[in-house]
Amino acid sequence: LLQAAAGILCYVGAYVFITYDDYDHFFEDVYTLIPAVIIIAVGTLLFIIGLIGCCATIRESRCGLATFVIILLLVFITEVVVVVLGYIYRAKVVEDEVDHSIQKVYNGYNGTNPDAASRAIDYVQRQLRCCGIHNYSDWENTVWFKQTKNNSVPLSCCKAALSNCTGSLTHPMDLYSEGCEALVVKKLQEIMMYVIWAALAFAAIQLLGMLCACIVLCRRSRDPAYELLITGGTYA
Repeated sequence: LLQAAAGILCYVGAYVFITYDDYDHFFEDVYTLIPAVIIIAVGTLLFIIGLIGCCATIRESRCGLATFVIILLLVFITEVVVVVLGYIYRAKVVEDEVDHSIQKVYNGYNGTNPDAASRAIDYVQRQLRCCGIHNYSDWENTVWFKQTKNNSVPLSCCKAALSNCTGSLTHPMDLYSEGCEALVVKKLQEIMMYVIWAALAFAAIQLLGMLCACIVLCRRSRDPAYELLITGGTYA
């Protein structure tokens, strides 16, 4: 069970990293990834702990089981930290980070020779079906818009169902009307919730594992000691 939990935890952490890579230009604080780093480390540790627990249970080793319980307790505390950090980042840090950096990212857009930041904007606008920071009119204040002088926004603002959209502001009905800032914040907060729920779920599994190990330990301590009886020079 712990090995399966470890695999799923590592998957959740990797998913956060992969998704973060698509939105990393909207973040300047790399510490936002701390919950994902911790959850991957916990998943790896859980796999090792599971092996220790299996060996200790099979051998009925009191020392091994006690070590198993202590390590599980430490990991449980770590997952509580993950939940707290994830909630903090989800509640405020994500919104503050995006709000602080998104204007700079849009001002650096270069549609003629897209760099990584420009590709990130086009990806987000297509993926989240949004345009601009608050709406498509935000593009009018960007350096790219003023340089092109064609009264158009990037084609990534065009609704996916339209094939003849040119991004022209004279046809606003062809463009996504919702801004990207709120949707990026919402998306990243959803990702943090995956981390929080994964940590909570496997914290519950660890509590069950600690309970089972404690029960085995208690039974082991109550077992009567076996004595070797010798009668008349022979073993009974």
